[in-house]
Amino acid sequence: MLILAGLGNPGPKYAGNRHNIGFMAIDAIASRWRFGPERSRFHSLTADGVIETPAGPVRTLLMKPQTFMNESGVALGEAVNFLKLTPADVVVFHDELDLADGRFRMKAGGGAAGHNGLRSIASRIGPDFRRARMGVGHPGHKDLVLGHVLSDFAKSEQAWVADLCQACAEALPLLAQGQDEKYQTEVARLAPAAKLNPRAVARGD
Repeated sequence: MLILAGLGNPGPKYAGNRHNIGFMAIDAIASRWRFGPERSRFHSLTADGVIETPAGPVRTLLMKPQTFMNESGVALGEAVNFLKLTPADVVVFHDELDLADGRFRMKAGGGAAGHNGLRSIASRIGPDFRRARMGVGHPGHKDLVLGHVLSDFAKSEQAWVADLCQACAEALPLLAQGQDEKYQTEVARLAPAAKLNPRAVARGD
């Protein structure tokens, strides 16, 4: 079984925030793969379904923790323990400041890089879960980060956000089979990010 968790903050106030791009990805996956209706479970909105892959169907639980970002680990910890899964069975979709807008990278394990949602999850299930990193860019100074992630995507950005979320959904059989590098490549092919600017290159994106 696989858990796909998107990170964000609950409620309409936050729905369009950059911090909520993980929720947006999970909604796209639920729609594309016709998951069951949402229900409250594990301190989250969850949906059950199946991802069809060439190797066979993979039972999958979608999760959108309702604990607010900084306590995301409460939800993931409860689900992993109840379902008797391992961190390798968990993929977390989240906003990534260290990637330019629209860029996408997969990573297994590692630190939280200042992301409180990831830090909370690592504290509950360990750091070795898989991360689907969805680039939202960096505002340029650490003092501007909170306002940046808690601001809504502009209308001019909504097209690439929708394309990236849809690509995450379309390529999902690769992720469900554990082929994270191929999944990363396919997502980037389906939703190519805009050409990097020199500043982004200097940051190492």
